[in-house]
Amino acid sequence: MEAVVEGLWSLAEEAELRRDYGAAAKCLESLLQCGASLLPLVEIRTRLRLAHLLLSRSHNLNHAKAHLERALLLLSSARSAALHLKLSAHSLLARCYHLIGAIPSQKHILLRALDLLSSSAAGGSLPPAATLLWSANFYSHLASTLVIDGDHPGALSALSSGFTAAAELRSSELQLFFAASALHVHLLHWEDPPSVEATVRQCLELWESIPFDQRQHYIGLFFYNELLQTFYLLRICDYKGAAQHVEKLDAAMKSEQQKVQHVKELIAELNSVNRNLFQSNLQRRERLSLYEKQGQLQEQLRMATGVDSTNKLLDLDDKLLLAPPPMDGEWLPRGAVSALVDLMVVMLGRPKGVFKECGRRIQSGLQLIYEELAKLGVVDGRREVDLQHSAIWMAGLYLMLLMQFLENKVAVELTRSEFVEAQEALVQMKDWFVRFPTILQGCESTIEMLRGQYAHSVGCFHEAAFHFIEATKLTESKSVQSMCHVYAAVSYICIGDAESSSKALDLVGPVFRIMDSFVGVREKTCIIFVYGLLLMRQHNLQEARIRLASGLKIAHQQLGNIQLVSQYLTILGTLALQLHDTGQAREILKSSLTLAKTLYDVPTQIWVLSVLTALYREIGERGNEMENSEYERKKEDDLQKRLSEAHSRIHHLELIEKVMVKVQPLHEVAIRKAVAGPSANIDLDIPESVGLPYPQPAASASRLGEFDLVRRGKMKM
Repeated sequence: MEAVVEGLWSLAEEAELRRDYGAAAKCLESLLQCGASLLPLVEIRTRLRLAHLLLSRSHNLNHAKAHLERALLLLSSARSAALHLKLSAHSLLARCYHLIGAIPSQKHILLRALDLLSSSAAGGSLPPAATLLWSANFYSHLASTLVIDGDHPGALSALSSGFTAAAELRSSELQLFFAASALHVHLLHWEDPPSVEATVRQCLELWESIPFDQRQHYIGLFFYNELLQTFYLLRICDYKGAAQHVEKLDAAMKSEQQKVQHVKELIAELNSVNRNLFQSNLQRRERLSLYEKQGQLQEQLRMATGVDSTNKLLDLDDKLLLAPPPMDGEWLPRGAVSALVDLMVVMLGRPKGVFKECGRRIQSGLQLIYEELAKLGVVDGRREVDLQHSAIWMAGLYLMLLMQFLENKVAVELTRSEFVEAQEALVQMKDWFVRFPTILQGCESTIEMLRGQYAHSVGCFHEAAFHFIEATKLTESKSVQSMCHVYAAVSYICIGDAESSSKALDLVGPVFRIMDSFVGVREKTCIIFVYGLLLMRQHNLQEARIRLASGLKIAHQQLGNIQLVSQYLTILGTLALQLHDTGQAREILKSSLTLAKTLYDVPTQIWVLSVLTALYREIGERGNEMENSEYERKKEDDLQKRLSEAHSRIHHLELIEKVMVKVQPLHEVAIRKAVAGPSANIDLDIPESVGLPYPQPAASASRLGEFDLVRRGKMKM
């Protein structure tokens, strides 16, 4: 029997090396069919190996769960069983519970494991280093579980215990793993800014403490830390600092992709050699030659990856590992990290008007996501109730990334006045939400906000205000609510009557009083802009000038958003003209026009040109007035053509109508299935890719004199 066991275990291992996971599973299942003739420890080891295989390489979670629960039952009565088998069983079962969404069971098994570890440590059953590593493993999983439960203080406490274990091991990389995880929790639940700042500094110091020549072996940790640092800097509106991190991320991802391609080629060659070695008719010389080639390839792989185990090499093209065994965990799969880096490039490039590169990154990110979703069975016609449990978390992750890319595409196209393209991207967002309403429930407010932005951009201000107000009801984020109130206020200002102006003031007043309470200055700059517009409506020109000048300074120095700067400059130029400071008005407006041209922003160009025409008329420059007016007319014709095309499309009315997006109610069981995984609560903590709606000037100087606002507008930062 011993020979049978060893033989089937060996065959299973060889099948895994060939990536024939079905054959490997059959070998292990055949062994389990021996029944009572198996020794308990043999059955336990076999079930653990089979469960690990099923968890890693299949969607068969129920069978994996059954094998693990049976193994754990056998272990409880097998006193001679090694402690590491019990710990492995607990760890795998916790992972299995996580994948099927059984969070209470996962928490229970993790607490049991920690109790087992504590009692064994007191008895000296494990070496101290192994005890600390297992403690770190269970505390990291427990923290993840507590985050899903919404217990952020508990998660931070668990991570602190894990960090202590890592410190006792004197492992800088493991300490960084726990510090970065704590930063992640802080970003998800921002409550104590000094603690967040301290954790950010700690992560930076820990990364610097890792010897330079060893950092290449912790590439997964590098991406995790750098992306979290980027999210933090975006949150506090330090865009220059964020840009530096994104440059490092982009360069590292390109290098990593080249390395992965090289590793894949080596693995493919190694697999070919391994298959040839299984041939029974090889000559001795041929076999020796193949063994020599095998050794060379394994050495090349070790040099390229820093991994000694041949089995672990199989996962290198799939995973960006964060920590050493027994954790071997990843934050996001490699494809998602690659897409996220592209998304960061887009988010930092879009406000600067780098639209060509943004378009390329959006396209590559979307293509990657569609490919990954197809692998998970998310194809045309499939809905969230059709997903297998094991695919829910991963599908939710890629769907959230997909919505972020589409949101940025809408933003780019609206900025460029490509209304039809923006319309198509927004319809895609709406369709994805209808198909996956539970997984994408956090996107509902964003969709309503973007419907408002689209409506405002094409001159439908009443509809825009409706969608902005509805968006505030769909989110608990004070930041998003405040921004939506600002957007709605601008739409009301553009309507132009006294009642609408009163509504705008009612919306802006409360957020103006709390604008200094937000993290960063993104909300503040937008609130000041709209407040300045309202002061102009009230003919309080000097106060408006002071407020707008302060907002411009913040927008220029801290946000680096050239569209917002252009909008500020245009308003300030208009103010300067009304105050008869024609010299300053000319300089300001020329600067604004230059920025608007850089962005291909047709409405802002028309806005600036109309004010410049009034300026030239006032100072008597008839030639410049006529030339400017003609250029303005051409731009008006261009914009009207774009608007007419957008209005004629079938989805136009669908997007602007004052009706919320309707989703088909899910069956209760289907709802439980869809929300079982953490994907419904995924929050990558990426700031919303939304900007500022702005009014446009009237076509005549008389309207400018009244400080009224045109009936057409557009918004984006």
